[in-house]
Amino acid sequence: MSVVIDVLVADDEKPALDELAFLLRGDDRIGEVLTASSGAEALRLLTERPVAAAFLDIHMPGLSGLDLATALSALASPPAVVFVTADDAHAVEAFELRALDYLLKPVRLERLRRAVDRIAQNDRPTESDEVLPVTVGSAVRFVHRRDVRWVRAEGDYTRLHTDGDSGHLVRIPISELESRWADAGFVRIHRSFLVRAASVTEVRLAGAEPTVWVGETALPVSRRLLPAVRDALVGRSGS
Repeated sequence: MSVVIDVLVADDEKPALDELAFLLRGDDRIGEVLTASSGAEALRLLTERPVAAAFLDIHMPGLSGLDLATALSALASPPAVVFVTADDAHAVEAFELRALDYLLKPVRLERLRRAVDRIAQNDRPTESDEVLPVTVGSAVRFVHRRDVRWVRAEGDYTRLHTDGDSGHLVRIPISELESRWADAGFVRIHRSFLVRAASVTEVRLAGAEPTVWVGETALPVSRRLLPAVRDALVGRSGS
């Protein structure tokens, strides 16, 4: 049997509040839906009545959604936070507050259900993980570092490749990710490629074109980095 979860929706615009509450109540996994028309009211409700997740509008008078999320982090059992907003300008701030998801208005039912999927799976970032906000069409989603298999440089940007997708573009140089993610098991194999060591399924370092494989994808290894790559990927297995 699926776990039924209670949630709160906070929005100072009543039509938006009512619509999101209506959509959530149509999901069999959602139990009680609390509603609040201000950040202050939401905070009062959440200190009295724990819920699994809070869907927060960012632009509310007085206590904004961002302010509210900061306050909620101090609770003994804080809810997962999903921001719901008409503008994507605060995605980075949301990521820094370790939000679970970031939905753009008008909220599409399919996109909302994916957010509920993540809540039901308790898919929150941990202190040892990192989450990057990426734009996918008109939506903003969060990519967990733990889900990234390999990275490709594209000028001042990098493309993060997870299982079963064509990659997500972020404006971070690959050299910065190399430094930030070294302790998480990522290895620089080429000036244009960074790979998670645990995701490598095959290593072919002999011959004219050394490569490492991540599933069905072959990634080139530069001659300059070959000794370091051999130590990091072959040496770790003791072979």
